Amino acid sequence: MPTGLVALLDDVSIIARAAAASLDDVSAAAAKAGSKAAGVVIDDAAVTPSYVTDFTPDRELPVIWRIARGSFFNKLVILLPAALLLSAFLPAAITPILMAGGLFLCFEGAEKVMEKLGGEKHGETLADQPTDLAAFEEQRVSGAVRTDLILSAEIMAITLSDLTEQSIFQQGVILAIVGIAITVLVYGAVGFIVKMDDIGLHLAEKQSSLARATGAMLLKAMPILLTVLATVGTLAMLWVGGQIILHGSEQLGLHGPAEMAHAAQHAVEAAAGPLGGVLGWLTYAVISAIVGLVLGAIVASVVHVVAKARGKH
Repeated sequence: MPTGLVALLDDVSIIARAAAASLDDVSAAAAKAGSKAAGVVIDDAAVTPSYVTDFTPDRELPVIWRIARGSFFNKLVILLPAALLLSAFLPAAITPILMAGGLFLCFEGAEKVMEKLGGEKHGETLADQPTDLAAFEEQRVSGAVRTDLILSAEIMAITLSDLTEQSIFQQGVILAIVGIAITVLVYGAVGFIVKMDDIGLHLAEKQSSLARATGAMLLKAMPILLTVLATVGTLAMLWVGGQIILHGSEQLGLHGPAEMAHAAQHAVEAAAGPLGGVLGWLTYAVISAIVGLVLGAIVASVVHVVAKARGKH
């Protein structure tokens, strides 16, 4: 074999090994960075079903697909380039932008709490018999995509914070992998949740006693699960929003609120023994949710006063 061809094949094998190693590095970094965003992913999965449950069965999956498309657009078209540009040229702007998004989550969560406590309801449901179902669907999808944008921004920011040693190209690839995987995971789970009653009804009509028992269980569990998810979704908005505000204010030099929250967390961890880790985390989450509720209630009150002054609902 000519020596030139041998040298070429040797160069190709070296390049192939380097590419494989690079892919391994990217995969490992994507898994590690994505796992750090797990808390926000759970929040996203808990929040989303509340935007779908008022629809008739034939519109549930199409609405979920529309929201999922919006989520892909949020992550890959808006947030990924924005995250890379901000990371490269204006990293100081990332924290204030995230805090603004966190405040929006606090506002949405607090508004839901205020409605549950007897406050004025904002937004239609099918029980209100909307005259324009297409507009009703558009409003729900827009609200879900808007909330997804905030949660997706937090996911991308958490992911990016773990990629400081990667090149700009690797950062982009990893953010894209994490964004796609999380979107498929979240909206696949949401699709299964909202169709549980249809699956249960289908199984209940089977001949097998096991299938019928499983179908009956799913039918009974569905209303309970949706109620739990609605509650968790509201709490998640407040928790994540409050946590973003606490963490962001600490990064901007206002250390007091975050330090007090962490002090309470560490005190519980020290006093709780084997359960310290779990109860400490829960303590910080509760404090974050309280901060989110207070800030969100202030924002909601101001928004409602301004809206009424302008003659808008």
